[in-house]
Amino acid sequence: MGLLSGRRPANLGYSEGKFKPCSWKPNCVSSTAPADDARHHIAPLGFTGDAQAAWQRLTAIVKAAPRVNIVREGSDYLYAEFASKGLGFVDDVEFALDAGGKHIHVRSASRLGVRDFGVNRARVEGIRSRFAAR
Repeated sequence: MGLLSGRRPANLGYSEGKFKPCSWKPNCVSSTAPADDARHHIAPLGFTGDAQAAWQRLTAIVKAAPRVNIVREGSDYLYAEFASKGLGFVDDVEFALDAGGKHIHVRSASRLGVRDFGVNRARVEGIRSRFAAR
């Protein structure tokens, strides 16, 4: 990765139904952030039908994205790095399958800087649109 990629966080993951909380910075969105935290909260990706089919659909969408590097992939957790075009800023994006709840939790956060000009929220909403369209 490039000079502006920053260091890969060592403390990411999904545990006890939650991702690592977003910091005070407005460059992070998470479906496990409190619902009253409008700056950081975003809805999870909902699905109907078979959970594993939904998970495979999401995984295919993420892998097809431009400038993506899959860091960790499992049957219920996916961690990917998305690099920006040009300068190569990196965002860490995580997904966790909640099969019983019929949704996929998501967290997307910039490694560097304070503001992201809505890039992380827009990325999740773009993935949501592609996920719903399949």
